Amino acid sequence: MAEKTEQTPGAVVDNAASKWSDLWTKEDYWAIWLGALLLIVGCIIFLPRPPEGMQEVFDKSNAVMQAEAERAPFKTVAWYKAQDAKEKFKARNEPYAKSIGKWLSTPKGWSDNPLDALYLSKERAEALNAKAMPKYEAAKEKAATALEEALAAETLAAEAAFQDATLNTAASDKIDNWRRARNAESKAKSKTQTKAFNIIPHLLGLMVIIALFFSIGIKAMGKDTAGFLKGFIAVFALATLAYLMANQSTMKHYGIGDAAWAIFVGMLIANTIGTPQWVKPALEVEFYIKTGLVLLGAEVLFNKIIAIGVPGIFVAWVVTPIVLICTFIFGQKVLKIPSKTLNIVISADMSVCGTSAAIATAAACRAKKEELTTAIGLSLVFTAIMMIVMPMIIKATGMPYILGGAWMGGTIDATGAVAAAGAFLSEKALYVAATIKMIQNVLIGVTAFGVAVYWCTRVECEAGRTVGWGEIWNRFPKFVLGFLAASVIFSWLYTYLGEDAGFTMVDQGVLRGFTRGFRGWFFCLSFAAIGLATNFRELRHHFKGGKPLILYVCGQSFNLVLTLVMAYIMFYLVFPEITANI
Repeated sequence: MAEKTEQTPGAVVDNAASKWSDLWTKEDYWAIWLGALLLIVGCIIFLPRPPEGMQEVFDKSNAVMQAEAERAPFKTVAWYKAQDAKEKFKARNEPYAKSIGKWLSTPKGWSDNPLDALYLSKERAEALNAKAMPKYEAAKEKAATALEEALAAETLAAEAAFQDATLNTAASDKIDNWRRARNAESKAKSKTQTKAFNIIPHLLGLMVIIALFFSIGIKAMGKDTAGFLKGFIAVFALATLAYLMANQSTMKHYGIGDAAWAIFVGMLIANTIGTPQWVKPALEVEFYIKTGLVLLGAEVLFNKIIAIGVPGIFVAWVVTPIVLICTFIFGQKVLKIPSKTLNIVISADMSVCGTSAAIATAAACRAKKEELTTAIGLSLVFTAIMMIVMPMIIKATGMPYILGGAWMGGTIDATGAVAAAGAFLSEKALYVAATIKMIQNVLIGVTAFGVAVYWCTRVECEAGRTVGWGEIWNRFPKFVLGFLAASVIFSWLYTYLGEDAGFTMVDQGVLRGFTRGFRGWFFCLSFAAIGLATNFRELRHHFKGGKPLILYVCGQSFNLVLTLVMAYIMFYLVFPEITANI
């Protein structure tokens, strides 16, 4: 007989297989509807309000960039200035967007006093600006000198009609130096523009908004709405604490993000004093993260997949299924893990993209929630280790940063951790790592569908009985369709508006100015709920003999080797010209 975990009314978790389909289907549909609602609202707010003079600047800048591209074999100073002029237009910088941004704020960065993350007086802000001014002035002077040197080198190359390779290379190097100096100047300048703030009212308002937002689905699913709203206060408070800890300067330096803090503190509570019963109705792990994943789909634009080219597709789409299948077979044939569902969820978590893939796969094979938690727990531990150790290994071995970025993008589980690890190396490494991870994220739906088909036709089939396609559809995690639909629709929207307007209005407007803020909070709420719902005494039997841990370590080791080999072959042997142009 299936076991049940008693919770408050309306929050009963039934592990019986017959109940899983209804639970996931309801959550999936409401995740899609709520995610779609936010995307539509974002489009309504941002798309009709382009920044004033945007198109005129785009036309002028594009004309300059085209002329410079025809004149010189490298990107000139004028080309970069024209590009910068276009990138200044960001819909999220408009006054109405900044007002919205305040209500989506997370705790700010701080060093010694955590209150600095929530409140900063005008006097304190002015003092910080004054303190940062000398460094900005020095960076500004350095950037001006670098610009003069770049212009001088470019002039020499132009006088040789850009036919002298040595002069061209020297000019390109000087321009790169100027770009780095300019970025340093921009960063230093931002620290002289600190403004007073008090985000406590905004956090309280956001808590109410998100609570009411999810309560729509909670009510529709017949759950305890009043209990959810009461418990949500604690979950949101833990998520806020996680953001606050992650934004401490030392934690930011080492890349210890909100996910790690939310889960760690949540687990600490759950395994010491215990999670209070009144909080449990708000531990809607799947509902929070599925809604966030629908929003993430809008960010995984297909043009970004195309930008990295065929090499990234080989790294993400060839290695991943090989590792997934081999790890599952290894777990069954060698380790002989009793639970096939635990085996496949760990394999998908480790090979695809961590939490997102684990949830999708758990839905497809009807894994128990504690099995999903085990897989996510293993992933989080090794993600925290890999995102710190891998950049250190890349630097110590002198590995090219593009290769290192591709390696990390294909192996580190979480998208945020991939970005953090890439940022340790360089901007190009960050771009390559994050893009490959986004390409890999597309496999969430493919993996879930493949697992659903396999489970229906091979694992749970009966002799003489065939499983209809309808059963596969019943098991398929519907929220993945929302993820894919959002990706396709926003890719089309981006293309329809054009690259420049798409960047300004979609990427730097609807997404970064609105839905990404909600997505970040939804993910953090999910991580907090995972921590509060995880009791190691209940999970102990899954680690019996250490088989789940051995499976993850062996699978990830295979993943690391195969991804590195494939990345080197694709980026440096088969398509070196693509790598040279990144």
